[in-house]
Amino acid sequence: MSFTELVPALRGLPKADKLRVIELLAGDLAREENAEQLPAGASCPIWSPHNAFDAARTLMQLLEQERATS
Repeated sequence: MSFTELVPALRGLPKADKLRVIELLAGDLAREENAEQLPAGASCPIWSPHNAFDAARTLMQLLEQERATS
């Protein structure tokens, strides 16, 4: 089936199926490029500044030092 034949069929899919097609194609491309991919259901920890009180305290100290020297 050619691309021009696929487009109308893809546009007719419900939203959830369109997302599954995107996931499928993105996964295929990643595998073709030998890109690392998380296994299904795996999580990847990401740092967030939320509740980073030590970092906030350090930044405040630096700002206060900057104000004092200005």
